[in-house]
Amino acid sequence: MAFQNKNLSVIAYANGFTLWHYAAPESISTITASGYFDSVKTLMNTGDIVIISASDNTSLRKVTVSTSVTVAALA
Repeated sequence: MAFQNKNLSVIAYANGFTLWHYAAPESISTITASGYFDSVKTLMNTGDIVIISASDNTSLRKVTVSTSVTVAALA
């Protein structure tokens, strides 16, 4: 299943930082694949955090925006 706008919401926004929540009935590996969030690339910024509620796990991920959107585990 592809990215769904309706499953993405803003939890908090301040000083150019956004905390997102994304919930979908897909696996965490599908949702965290590079480019999954590309359709909202203009909304997300490098350094944002997304809480992902997937079918098999829940995870906090940091966002990096370049030619595509990637989400990676927090360091």
